[in-house]
Amino acid sequence: MNIINHMKKLKIITAYCLLFFLAAACNPEAQGDQESPKAEQESPKIKNVILMIGDGMGPSQVYAGLTANNGSLHLEKSSYSGFIKTNSSDDYVTDSAAGATAYATGHKTYNGAIGVDSSENALPTILEIAEEHGLATGLVATSSITHATPASFIAHQPSRDMTEEIAADFLLTDIDVFIGGGEEYFSDREDGRNLLAELEEKNYRVSNDLDEIAQVTSGKLAGFLPVRRWSEGRNDQLMKTSETAINLLNQNEDGFFLMIEGSQIDWGSHDNDLEYTIEEMLDFDRTIGKVFEFAENDGETLVVITADHETGGLTLTGGNLETGEVEGEFSTGGHTGTLVPIFSYGPGAEKFSGIYHNTAVFDKLMNALQLDAQ
Repeated sequence: MNIINHMKKLKIITAYCLLFFLAAACNPEAQGDQESPKAEQESPKIKNVILMIGDGMGPSQVYAGLTANNGSLHLEKSSYSGFIKTNSSDDYVTDSAAGATAYATGHKTYNGAIGVDSSENALPTILEIAEEHGLATGLVATSSITHATPASFIAHQPSRDMTEEIAADFLLTDIDVFIGGGEEYFSDREDGRNLLAELEEKNYRVSNDLDEIAQVTSGKLAGFLPVRRWSEGRNDQLMKTSETAINLLNQNEDGFFLMIEGSQIDWGSHDNDLEYTIEEMLDFDRTIGKVFEFAENDGETLVVITADHETGGLTLTGGNLETGEVEGEFSTGGHTGTLVPIFSYGPGAEKFSGIYHNTAVFDKLMNALQLDAQ
């Protein structure tokens, strides 16, 4: 009898509980009270975008760097990740010019094209659009600043080999900061123009000294530095120049767009030199660490890290996470058509997960900054 009475009581209690929850679910006021905190939440503001491109950086280059660094990278702090389809308009395997133009303009184009479509028509780049909307803009690279990747964000030429024409295109913009190599394309020119003098006339601080560049705290800056690998004396140049660019651009109250390229991951893989590839990957990752520090403290900066393509067809055949030993083999001296990784951190980072074409990165960045190409 006691068991039967106990079961009856449980049924009554259960019935009351069901009635209570049904009443709450049908009560509009109760629903409103429960949902109001979510309704009041707004999407986090994105004021700045830093796009970081590891030229030639495929998954194996990333993991080779991680292994050599005893199992960790700053890159691992990324909140979201995905993969990018890299083909150009005329080839399954892209080059840096077409790959970067896709990121910069949202259009597939032919290999070798700089900021133009397949018919050689100039396309507005995200850097130019950001500039038109009052944002500060910048480019930093460990290659010549006229090299394919940085060039595709600011120049419009039918061929990546037109380095003097690309250099002249810098003068057609109001970019705030650019730092890289290639001073000769601005000074020792076939047309006799002295673009360094013209930059100074446009109120740029022009410098070819790293210590001087690192100390610039205001105004426009054009920095020209030697192009050399990390182990041959470049050291922490990328980290310093990136910090300088961020500090200058961050003075704009409306925000900024900055592209930073770890250019020579690609060169090491072209040479099938695993040590060269790894040292450049780790240099790029140290810069990522500094950029993440800024983004975390700022709270309104979206950081996106990706590659234009993979280089070398690198396969890791052995290694040791404790000792940092890495063994690998390259299958080509050129690029490959494999998917490349994309990582994101900061407000809006969730928009960059998934698998999609490189052109979608432009759209996602434009939406993040609420920019209109028209």
